[in-house]
Amino acid sequence: MKSDDYDIAIRGAGPTGTALALLLARYAPDPARIALIGRPPADGVDPRSLALNQGSRMLLEQLEAWPTRAADVRTVHVSQRHYFGRTLIRCEDLGVPRLGCVVAYAALLDALRRAAAHSGVTLIESSRATATSGRNVQIALDEQVLSSRVAVLSDGARPRGLHREYGQHAVVATVEVGQPRPGWAFERFTDEGPLAMLPHPDEGGLYSMVWCCAPDHARELANLSSTAFATALRAAFGDRLGQFGLKGERHIFPLSLHAGPSLPDPDIVAIGNAAQTLHPVAGQGLNLGLRDAAQLAQALSPWLAHPSTTPTQILAAFARRRRADRYLTAGITDFLPRVFATHNPLPRHTRGLCLLALDLSRTLRAPLARHLMQGLRI
Repeated sequence: MKSDDYDIAIRGAGPTGTALALLLARYAPDPARIALIGRPPADGVDPRSLALNQGSRMLLEQLEAWPTRAADVRTVHVSQRHYFGRTLIRCEDLGVPRLGCVVAYAALLDALRRAAAHSGVTLIESSRATATSGRNVQIALDEQVLSSRVAVLSDGARPRGLHREYGQHAVVATVEVGQPRPGWAFERFTDEGPLAMLPHPDEGGLYSMVWCCAPDHARELANLSSTAFATALRAAFGDRLGQFGLKGERHIFPLSLHAGPSLPDPDIVAIGNAAQTLHPVAGQGLNLGLRDAAQLAQALSPWLAHPSTTPTQILAAFARRRRADRYLTAGITDFLPRVFATHNPLPRHTRGLCLLALDLSRTLRAPLARHLMQGLRI
């Protein structure tokens, strides 16, 4: 096996890991001493669309890694099926041009990888990367062993720690609507889980649908004819967007919460999905991961000028600083799908009153909207 030495090795070349590599390359005297390890998905195409908040868009634009196609979200409509109460969150409330955007996962990853190819970082394709802490972190790959002062885990491996199964699967599909509302996204809570309709980056009356429901129901929905599926979707969502038509295939993803420490070892740090895997409600997973990456790069920027010194205290301080934002965001995305999925009528009426109060009071609505747009800033 061949051995190489790096200052920072990033295990996982998805959006979070690649964004971190681009950020670090701006601070590093020699970007080649940053290794980005990963391999594209075997099928080459990921069917998901991603909701990125305004803070994430600004970060990716600074990295020159913003995809060419994106659908703006300027208003978010929140409601619950069969019960009163709804809330509108508007970009005007926060004085921003948009609350966020919806992009295709594949397009975002392609933009990030093209930027990484010109950044000077070392790109290593490998399907296996095992990190072992020691004097330097040793990372075993397919055909070589890397030695690195700092290892960053940003792959899809589930973190060990807090774990919750929601008893929900997400059915993901692209649908065409009869009465599109440009710039509007919808989060509708049903008694099985949230149903999100997001403007599709290809636009033209298309929406990205994420329907969270019981596993048996998800499998049933995936096997319905296109016409029967469109009928079921309209029954669950309502008439706000008119008739529905299914475009393309349906995909199913099981949903669970996994959260572990940001610092599993003194010189190994976890960010993104390697630190926390969240329920997709409110679309916070990648946004939280990008905040992890931005703050880690900022924390390591002075150390990169003198990488012979120990980074242990810097990484410990980073983990402490990220704790509040991680816990609050995970708490919100854990609470919402569970409290709205209860079958007890009393909480349902209480939820309606809360949605109405949020809609009537900008003072109550703004802190939640600002956190979902940019995270907790401390």
